[in-house]
Amino acid sequence: MMIERRAVTALRVFLVVLFALLVLFQAMSLPGQFAHMAEEDPDSAYLRWPATAVTVFWVLCAQVVLVCTWQLLTLVRRDRIFSEVAFKWVDGILWAVLAAWVTLGGVLVFVLANATDPGLPLLLILLGAGVTVFGLVVLVMRALLRQAATLRADLEGVI
Repeated sequence: MMIERRAVTALRVFLVVLFALLVLFQAMSLPGQFAHMAEEDPDSAYLRWPATAVTVFWVLCAQVVLVCTWQLLTLVRRDRIFSEVAFKWVDGILWAVLAAWVTLGGVLVFVLANATDPGLPLLLILLGAGVTVFGLVVLVMRALLRQAATLRADLEGVI
């Protein structure tokens, strides 16, 4: 139990650090990067705001995943992870992953239609594969959580 408590605490510390870095990235780095790119390449300057909006949205999706993970850790600490409340937070993760995946698909279609170099499309395909795998792993873990919650409820009924 002590190892679990320490792991939850360590994970929470890293979630806070990661969330803070994502806010910094979202508020300063991404808008600044796309402004710089628009200055350097005026022919692609029209992409500045759409690219900024999409990437900030992707960071927002990651932040939703972090908040949901924090809430799941709270349930773990309170020994309520096998309750119906946990499914709402897992579903939040799945919806955030789906939203990121759909927008990534749209960006990939746009990039494929306009690409002159295979680098960016391949990078987006790799990112899409990673997001897909992550989403499917969460979906499988949700099914395992459902089975464990059912087994726990059955055991509590017997006891």
